[in-house]
Amino acid sequence: MGNSPDPQEETAFVESRGFRPQLFVPAGGRSPRPHDAVAALLVHEDGSYIMQLRDSKPEIFYPGHWGCFGGAVDSGETAEDALRRELREEIQFDMTGATRFTRFDFDFSQLGYSKVYRVYFEVKVSDAAFTRFVLREGADVQAFRGDRLLVTRRVTPYDAFAVWMHMSRPQSLSTP
Repeated sequence: MGNSPDPQEETAFVESRGFRPQLFVPAGGRSPRPHDAVAALLVHEDGSYIMQLRDSKPEIFYPGHWGCFGGAVDSGETAEDALRRELREEIQFDMTGATRFTRFDFDFSQLGYSKVYRVYFEVKVSDAAFTRFVLREGADVQAFRGDRLLVTRRVTPYDAFAVWMHMSRPQSLSTP
């Protein structure tokens, strides 16, 4: 984890990997379908947040943006089981514990979809565990200081809000 590049360098970095971040569906394309989901606030032992650079796929929300690791909750699966599965699939990480942090609810009825939720868990990650991550989904994985992440990176808005909330907690509410 070195110095964070400025936003122009960030754009160059993302575009050098063939990504053109899109917020909207390409002409003739289909919009991503929302699902109930989980996300991990992966907190490195130094306090930084471990994030995923999302693939540049038009069928996902916020391609080419940094976001939390996680994904859809399968039918019959608990939120924590879904998180455990997603972390194994995406970075081959077997978490030993997770603390539920918050839940966001989204109403997509105006788009013809249902209401969905996104549950965030805080997951502590040692440096040894971080060095063993194997990226299986996404374009990159990096750790960022929270304040730098939110001002120098293109982050999915819901994950940015969760990181901000996590950073803004009074120390007395932080998990040990």
